[in-house]
Amino acid sequence: MRSFHDTLTLPNGVVLKNRLAIAPLTVCLSDPHGYVTPQEVDYYASRTGEVGLYITGCSYIQPNGRGWLGEEAIYDDSFIPGLSKMASAIKRNGTKAIMQIFHAGRMAEEDAIFGYDLVSAGDVAAPLKGYRTPRPLTDAEIAEVIANFKGAAVRAMKAGFDGVEIHGANNYLIHQFFSPHSNNRTDCWGGSLENRAAFPLAVADAVLDAVREMGAKDFIVGYRLSPREQWTPGIALGDTLYLVDKLASLKLDYLHISQSHITSTVTEPEYCGKPILAHIDETVRGRLPIISVGNIQTRSDVQQALEHSDIAAVGGSALIDPNWAAKLLNGHDEAIRTKLAPEDREILKISPLAFKILSSRAPERIL
Repeated sequence: MRSFHDTLTLPNGVVLKNRLAIAPLTVCLSDPHGYVTPQEVDYYASRTGEVGLYITGCSYIQPNGRGWLGEEAIYDDSFIPGLSKMASAIKRNGTKAIMQIFHAGRMAEEDAIFGYDLVSAGDVAAPLKGYRTPRPLTDAEIAEVIANFKGAAVRAMKAGFDGVEIHGANNYLIHQFFSPHSNNRTDCWGGSLENRAAFPLAVADAVLDAVREMGAKDFIVGYRLSPREQWTPGIALGDTLYLVDKLASLKLDYLHISQSHITSTVTEPEYCGKPILAHIDETVRGRLPIISVGNIQTRSDVQQALEHSDIAAVGGSALIDPNWAAKLLNGHDEAIRTKLAPEDREILKISPLAFKILSSRAPERIL
């Protein structure tokens, strides 16, 4: 049985000191132009040092790709000095620093993209209150986005990060291309399952090309995805298993499965009876390490996550308790903080917007 104390050797040969990770959370501490602030560096420095892998909140790869204010940018070399400070803060005590790179697509808030067009795979608005109808990206713009993901990976290398995570989950642009809900294109980027998978795979190929061209053999490249979708028509588990099989054939270093709970299942008859993670594990086992995330709080949660994955990641738990990993690794489980008092927000270096997001998504964790 896997233990979270165990080391893990990734496909590129990099060794992680343990099997715990901090999942990406947008902490909303960058300045209005996307530059890293001292407060943001302090936030990351206060939560690192014990986990094997630390994935930052999403960093947008072009100006119209920002989801909301407070995200850091990586679309220009001028952002590298601040990102370098962030990377150095995270890498303390041998923790590997991973920069998550993304484009928000149709999920971008209006005030976040400063008058740029709202774009997506198709012209379908997210079925949520307040979201606008995007326009489809042109072929030339698709090529530009792919190139900008590649450029972001190069900047992450220059900033001193140990790797990047391609954000293909949580309804953002890459997810939008793969989803039959948001992708109503009739060209080579839409329609069939194979065509809908073309953009995610093209982005992954471009990022891997950057690694090869830079000669950065130790640079980690991961891919995050959401295995299902709540909308109709939406991403089915069979679609996801097709995509993860294709991703496993590339030179990626891990696959990150984004779920609300590690034991989530589906009602599709052919996949009943086992957690989604188990189906993905069976598809890629031996080819690609898996990171699992989803309401992990305790030692038993971590052990359950490692039944069908190689790394257990926490988001909210690390936000609430900066020393979560240290306490778990040292057997001080009883000291782990599982709920957040509003008056502790400033002490824990949590921004007002990050606190608001946690309160709306996990109200049971607020005192």
